[in-house]
Amino acid sequence: MKLAVIEGDGIGREVIPVAVKVLDAFGLEIEKVPLELGYARWERTGAAMSDQDIETIKGCDAVLFGAVTTVPDPSYKSVLLTIRKELDLYANIRPVKPLPGVTGVTGRSDFDFIIVRENTEGLYSGIEEIGPDLSWTKRVVTRKGSERIAEYACKLAKKRKNNLTIVHKSNVLKSDKLFLDVCRQTASAHGVEYSDILVDSMAYSLMMHPERYDVVVTTNLFGDILSDMCASLVGSLGLVPSANIGEKYAFFEPVHGSAPDIAGKGISNPLAAILCVKMLMEWMGQSRSLLIDEAIVDVLQKKIITPDLGGTASTTEVGNAIEKYIRDALG
Repeated sequence: MKLAVIEGDGIGREVIPVAVKVLDAFGLEIEKVPLELGYARWERTGAAMSDQDIETIKGCDAVLFGAVTTVPDPSYKSVLLTIRKELDLYANIRPVKPLPGVTGVTGRSDFDFIIVRENTEGLYSGIEEIGPDLSWTKRVVTRKGSERIAEYACKLAKKRKNNLTIVHKSNVLKSDKLFLDVCRQTASAHGVEYSDILVDSMAYSLMMHPERYDVVVTTNLFGDILSDMCASLVGSLGLVPSANIGEKYAFFEPVHGSAPDIAGKGISNPLAAILCVKMLMEWMGQSRSLLIDEAIVDVLQKKIITPDLGGTASTTEVGNAIEKYIRDALG
């Protein structure tokens, strides 16, 4: 197993080393390949990443990624979009589940759902032009892209409550009609119960009734916005992990960005990055990943938490406590 480790920018440089220490506590045979990508490198060299970096990543099985700072400069090539396209990471998986003792804006803890986001098309197609009087981006929805994300979501639903919610905006964006039709057809073929809802209505419903949902499937931009919004349900962006899955590769990253406002202060919440390690281990078929859940519950109960959760612990202190719990549990 080869793992590309990319800290990136900002707090990515703080949370990923902590997450790697937690991964190391399991003693798995993993060859780690460190890579420097992102804005800091672009500032220094004029390139956020190179073709050789892509080849190096393709020589690995998976990626553990921190965060990157993006800028509107046309010469800055998006690291995330490039990796997703080159590795064909078509499914973005974002679980939304509260942690014990931590509540979000609604104060609720009776929900557990997963947002499955199409990751390679839509308004993130990368097909665009920028001009002084006219700028445009092409929204791409294909049958192939819709079918495979619907297949992934349905297979996930079958392992859970067999319920799928299709989120779209086909009343205005006619390209969404293809996505909606394909998702309906796929759900029917798999025997999955399904419903559909407009994205604006879904945003309201997720805040008011998050317990109604199990597996949610949607297009690229909608999934990006809804999943970030849902971080408010669990209490912090620092608690939400994500996986980007393809046929051959997998890519794991915390949902939070590079957070330059707190970078370098040692107070960033590492739990999302550590939960990414759990998702990585699950992808590897490692059942011991459940120890990470236990360790997180332990630090929450002991109030070894960062300031975003009302604590005073540093990023490293939280990571060290989780690492120690796992090492002690494994003997």
